[in-house]
Amino acid sequence: MTNYDDILQRCRTAFANGKTRDLSFRKKQLENLLRMYEEHENDMINALDADLRRPKQESLVVETEFLKNDVKNILYNIDDWVKPELPPKSMVNLMDDVQIYKDPYGVVLVIGAWNYPLQLLLVPVASAIAAGNCVVIKPSEVAANCAKFIQETLPKYLDNECYPIVCGGPQETTELLKQRFDYIFYTGSTRVGQIIHAAANKYLTPCTLELGGKSPCYIDKSVELKTAVKRILWGKLINCGQTCIAPDYVLCSKEIEVEFIKEAKEILKEWYGDNIKDSPDLSRIINKTNFDRLLGLMKHGKIAVGGSYNANELYIEPTIIVDVKAEDPVMQSEIFGPILPIYNVESAYDAIKFINSREKPLAIYVFSESDTVVQLFKDKTTSGGFCSNDVIMHCSVDTLPFGGVGFSGMGSYHGQYTFDTFVHKKSCLGKNLKALGEKLSSGRYPPYSERKANILNFLLRKRRPLPNLYLSHILVFGLGVGLTFLVNHYMQGKLLSR
Repeated sequence: MTNYDDILQRCRTAFANGKTRDLSFRKKQLENLLRMYEEHENDMINALDADLRRPKQESLVVETEFLKNDVKNILYNIDDWVKPELPPKSMVNLMDDVQIYKDPYGVVLVIGAWNYPLQLLLVPVASAIAAGNCVVIKPSEVAANCAKFIQETLPKYLDNECYPIVCGGPQETTELLKQRFDYIFYTGSTRVGQIIHAAANKYLTPCTLELGGKSPCYIDKSVELKTAVKRILWGKLINCGQTCIAPDYVLCSKEIEVEFIKEAKEILKEWYGDNIKDSPDLSRIINKTNFDRLLGLMKHGKIAVGGSYNANELYIEPTIIVDVKAEDPVMQSEIFGPILPIYNVESAYDAIKFINSREKPLAIYVFSESDTVVQLFKDKTTSGGFCSNDVIMHCSVDTLPFGGVGFSGMGSYHGQYTFDTFVHKKSCLGKNLKALGEKLSSGRYPPYSERKANILNFLLRKRRPLPNLYLSHILVFGLGVGLTFLVNHYMQGKLLSR
């Protein structure tokens, strides 16, 4: 059995020796990671195909190219990201050094998910490396071929002392969580996220939980429906619906539902042909457990589109269910498969009321040509993310934070937000012991007086903040005025003495 004490001790020793704090070391590791992506792209795609029967184009877009661009973005920006931030100063701190220092946490644990087994593991790993941490890497055992690829290939590119890989199932993860980490990053189900959070609480370990939930999709009568249906079905069927921000269910009127079904049938035939099962462009369900769970969700309501399946191939036809009730299982748990229920509402207000009666979702999607309706959903609902007139695409913008709220998760990442997740922003104040600085701060010392209190109140009074650039200009201007006054005073004295 793996000795987790030894693994953690090696990481702690490396971190204590400053190995991962060295910026050139971090860059070298990231360059090696990028080289692995480039040299083993076909191996990665093959592993994804073996686990999920994922179409190559999907794997390129959402896994390998995504990973390459992520590391490139880090390498382009890391010199700026690691620099201390210089926040605005107050009158009290004009002469002080005020910084927010980017301090790596230490030894962090990253636990990946099976649905995007490379991207969801290696994106946080890359930024944890960039931030200067040691990283214990735990791939999902459910995507066994991708886990094997990580275990066999990654150690050839990354420092094994600083970035060990731990494989295994729930038992191994449970043992691993008994260790004391400085930060934990987990992607997966809400149920397991609660277990991770409970384990982290023992040592007050900060954590990011990227979870899921039921992301609703509202459609009103103002939209061009064919385009809306096409985008919704794409978001539902990419990776066979096994995506945490896939549209989980549709909210619309009965009138829109009828037209939605009509458009959906035409689009599915256009995409996959008459025999959908034989299309190479549709992934499969990850395993028998999830396959059986999904079949159970199809027992309530009325199947309007699809409904066929093949247990030997773990294939479920894209399925749309109507006449569902709020209490049906398909409307209670996250679907995570190619099943799309439609729940009827009469208005945007009814949809908002329904959404707000449930746990906060990871995403909310609104299809409407009315800016008023879109703004209404933004203002009156709470979710991890929001996207109007499309689905999923908000997570492709790496200048936007991606994450959940409440049962859909805590914390966020992507782009610089991932780097910031893995650093503690340490407040640093540097003062000097020179006479002028001491004179300015002397009012804090006893004996107290009304004059000292007035000076302190003036210096501490909250004012509209000015950028440091302006403050430095004001300081230089003030010194210039003071110097001019002294020179004039001196010259007048010289003239009077003649």
